[in-house]
Amino acid sequence: MLYYLLTSLTNDVSAFNVFRYLTTRTGGAILTALFFIFVFGPSVIALLKVKQGRGQPIRSDGPQRHIVEKQGTPTMGGLMILSGTFVSTILWADLSNLYVWAVLFVTLGFGAIGFYDDFLKVTRSTTKGFSGKVRLLVEFFIAGVAVYCFMWIGEKPLSSSLAVPFFKDVLIPFGSFFILVGVFVIVGAGNAVNITDGLDGLAIVPVMIAAASYGMIVYLVGNAVFAEYLQVHFVKGTGELAVICGALVGAGLGFLWFNAPPAMIFMGDTGSLALGGALGAIAVAVKHEIVLAIIGGLFVLETASVIVQVVSFKMTGKRVFAMAPLHHHFEQKGWKEPTIVIRFWIIAFVLALIGLSTLKLR
Repeated sequence: MLYYLLTSLTNDVSAFNVFRYLTTRTGGAILTALFFIFVFGPSVIALLKVKQGRGQPIRSDGPQRHIVEKQGTPTMGGLMILSGTFVSTILWADLSNLYVWAVLFVTLGFGAIGFYDDFLKVTRSTTKGFSGKVRLLVEFFIAGVAVYCFMWIGEKPLSSSLAVPFFKDVLIPFGSFFILVGVFVIVGAGNAVNITDGLDGLAIVPVMIAAASYGMIVYLVGNAVFAEYLQVHFVKGTGELAVICGALVGAGLGFLWFNAPPAMIFMGDTGSLALGGALGAIAVAVKHEIVLAIIGGLFVLETASVIVQVVSFKMTGKRVFAMAPLHHHFEQKGWKEPTIVIRFWIIAFVLALIGLSTLKLR
């Protein structure tokens, strides 16, 4: 909305032309989301404390110190992130861009799923939400609609193909079956971030790192000149997604202020599912699906640790890790929570640099 208002004034005040630039609006999105959460965050936390009483239920089979240290902390902090991201995007993005609406659809849709799951856990005082199968089916539907939109908006055959990093001309054509590929990426990303969200500040910073990385990617891939120079596939219209990436970074920074150890609030499934879904949707839209596995490698490692643990126990009766996901394994080994969190942040940062290098190494 601000985008249309400010650019409409350019005939009277030429200085307003600066708001036509994507970089300016992305910066505006970061600051708006950050300011929004700083202003409304304390009120949201206070309200959730009153409504939830005992806060988020803590797993009895998890690290025992969590039962003591984290009991009573409210959840659903993802509402703060989603609100900040949505308001900021609506204010600064070009709302005629269909990519923006498709990514927002996934973000808010996954957020709604997570909210319902959190609501059931809090009201029933249990760590189990609603049926996992039903939850996945709804996620598949939302992701499927978004991927279909991406395929319809984009140009064939690129929109229905999988781009391979490090090779400038390699495309794996899937045709209509690309919907399955895109759905796998989006749903997988959403649940991977959800699995990672287990310690104060652990998930939100890697999400911000990934969002900032993809902000750079969409800016370059959505610009024909830069895309040609870097020899990456140009995807018209995706540059506008930089505003959403900026909003995610700003909202993440604001949330981290309240989520830093000891956390005043947890993002819950409301936030983790939505953030992961957003990253997955952006990756599919901009044709950098495989790169997401690199930039979001920390989320992949956390998810893989759970899969390995379950498969190993079912096949051999033995556990590979002291506890899964991976961050709980290090807790059981005696690492302090801040040590685990900061080291995982470093890993996420290094993986993001490796992922960004794929833009040039072709």
